[in-house]
Amino acid sequence: MDPIRPRQPARRRTIVPWLAALAIVLLAGAAVAIMWRPAIAPQAQALRFEPALVEKGARLAALGNCAGCHTVDPARPHAGGLAMQTPFGTVHSTNITPDGRTGIGNWSEAAFARALREGVSRDGHLLYPAFPYDHYTRLTQADVQALYAYVMTRTPLDAPARPNAMTFPFGFRPLVGFWNVLYLDRTPWRPDPARPADWNRGAYVADALAHCSACHSPRTRLGGEDRRRFLDGGEAEGWYVPALNRNAPSPLPWTQAQLAAYLRTGIAPDHAAAGGPMQGVVQGLAKADPADVEALATWIHAWLAKAPAAPKGNAARAGSLPVPGADAPAQVRAGYAVYAGACARCHEAGRASTSGGALPLQKAVALYDPDPRSLVRIVREGIHPPDGEPGRWMPGFAAILDEGQTTALAAYLRHAAGQAPWNHLEQSVKKASEP
Repeated sequence: MDPIRPRQPARRRTIVPWLAALAIVLLAGAAVAIMWRPAIAPQAQALRFEPALVEKGARLAALGNCAGCHTVDPARPHAGGLAMQTPFGTVHSTNITPDGRTGIGNWSEAAFARALREGVSRDGHLLYPAFPYDHYTRLTQADVQALYAYVMTRTPLDAPARPNAMTFPFGFRPLVGFWNVLYLDRTPWRPDPARPADWNRGAYVADALAHCSACHSPRTRLGGEDRRRFLDGGEAEGWYVPALNRNAPSPLPWTQAQLAAYLRTGIAPDHAAAGGPMQGVVQGLAKADPADVEALATWIHAWLAKAPAAPKGNAARAGSLPVPGADAPAQVRAGYAVYAGACARCHEAGRASTSGGALPLQKAVALYDPDPRSLVRIVREGIHPPDGEPGRWMPGFAAILDEGQTTALAAYLRHAAGQAPWNHLEQSVKKASEP
């Protein structure tokens, strides 16, 4: 026979459901507090701003590359519509012109500031963190006011928002509230009293405006920046974004002057020419306050100075790239034939910063990246300045080289740089070749 169990006291049996109900109510209340935000009343009156404030906002917007993300058609700047691919689906940028129906023409400064600092639209819906409000939250109030003056004086354009295409369940916007709990740190930016003024200005520009670590740091599985690996390399739009800390892949040390020139022009002799997403960043920085760009270069250089100073691989060697020996892998020897036929004519012609010659490839940062994606994208897509603007140009070879030739070329260039072969090179080329 089973032993006789003592009866549970009636009081205890009664209180347990109430405690469970209270827990559910508290959790529901916490969820509402995390996910829900009220609307802010629309602003009806026309606004006027001092020209100096608008000009300041223009320079700040250039640092933040606002036009780069909010413009898909150069003839319609800031009207949004740019598709941004994320691991959670496709997000389209929105219209930030002062159009009253489809833009932000009826947003007050308070609504604008809340969007920048909290990632909340005027009507109360949460913005996806493809918009880097986790950086803009550290903007000073004076800079928020200047940015507001700038966007509210742009040409109003009618451009309805394009629908996003998010994978389940990320299309449910209130979930972003839980992301904010994990990754939105609203601590105001503070200067480091132990650092000089130009370093501190560069740190503020990098963090609050230019949001450098948004691309140059790796991401967690939930899409937040991995702050334990600050500036340790990331990705953007299918490109590998190199580390800017002690793990920087650059084969030769950078000087502050080289960094400043690269940020303004996209060209750094002995280092790189800006390609992919960095081209848009450079295009914005060219319109920013030169003193801010210099300060940004000072801050980045302080981080890069932590990397080993000795040249990597064959970066210090001058002249033509070597012909692989008979004992080299067949793929490397095939890659040299591609290089000799498609690349050597420009890349071995010699180059000055103002010449038409190309970068000596033994010095190119992309050959030393731990990931081959950027080199593959450069080979396939080339480097092109914005329409109608001068800049360094390189043709793309996607229509000329097949996947096997592209893979062989990348394998040869990596070998010529004196680096270990890339893992998963074939897969990277295949993925870059997909429509």
